Amino acid sequence: MKKHFYLVINGNAGGGTGRKTAVKIIKQLQTANIDYTTFYTDHAGHEIEIAQNLAENTLIPWSEELDTDLFPLLVVLGGDGTLHSILNALQAFDPKIPIGYIPCGSGNDFARGVGIARQAENAFLQLLKADAPQEIQVITYDESIQDESGLAVNNIGIGLDGAIVQAANTSTSKHALNKFNMGSLSYIFSILKVLFTQKGFPILVEMNGKNLEFDRAFLCTITNHPYFGGGVSIAPIANPRKPVMDFVLVERINIFKILWLIILLIQKKQMDSKYFHHYQSSKFRIVSTLPQYVHADGEILGKRSTDISFGTEVRLFWF
Repeated sequence: MKKHFYLVINGNAGGGTGRKTAVKIIKQLQTANIDYTTFYTDHAGHEIEIAQNLAENTLIPWSEELDTDLFPLLVVLGGDGTLHSILNALQAFDPKIPIGYIPCGSGNDFARGVGIARQAENAFLQLLKADAPQEIQVITYDESIQDESGLAVNNIGIGLDGAIVQAANTSTSKHALNKFNMGSLSYIFSILKVLFTQKGFPILVEMNGKNLEFDRAFLCTITNHPYFGGGVSIAPIANPRKPVMDFVLVERINIFKILWLIILLIQKKQMDSKYFHHYQSSKFRIVSTLPQYVHADGEILGKRSTDISFGTEVRLFWF
């Protein structure tokens, strides 16, 4: 079956990597004589408008029994934030509409987690070779205080995780580092900045019919694949193809113990620390009464008190 590629391109992703990648991909499409249409985003939220318009007028759900000679495939060229926005834009439409993804961001954790090549040309070859989409579990979240819901492809963080993302997204060094493909360093700088200022806070966690209370939570992350923060393996056994989420909580401890925990994290031995807690479940609820930064896939939801319930849903990704 032939495909018509509908490319949604965030040229600013990765400090301009999206634009450079698009030039290469379009050249390969032309060389291979593959039908394509391009849509470049030119303002915040434009990718949402494009995706919704395509879903209403062009895209169709995938089925093994499709009777068409030319399948319209949405392909996202951008970072995890762009993918997050488009996934949520399609939430109101048929969940069997597949998404292709060529990573162009500074973190690209989704690509790492599901097995998409992070080198753009190789990711493009995966798209070409695939005969059908793959089923990937994404995180669903419902926040009752703000009456807000959505989907996440990577993780949702409360506390240190959210504060790091806030600091990284507002960092003056991120744009400069992205130009040299070193955007992940902005997370490291942000960690060092926030590490000394983030305080412990109380949370309640509901899962598997049990309630757990923590008085000095520091970092709280719900994830469905191993990575966050541009390649940090926070939950090594997480699997995006299973309807199970991993919850990681780190307690607020003194700076020397934190530094030791970071060393364990680099060595993927964080499970050895008594201050590192890891749980798996198909459903979670987290209640935090003290306002903390909250993010979903690196997109800040705000600094707020939260009451969030989490689950999973299947979405189709073409790679």
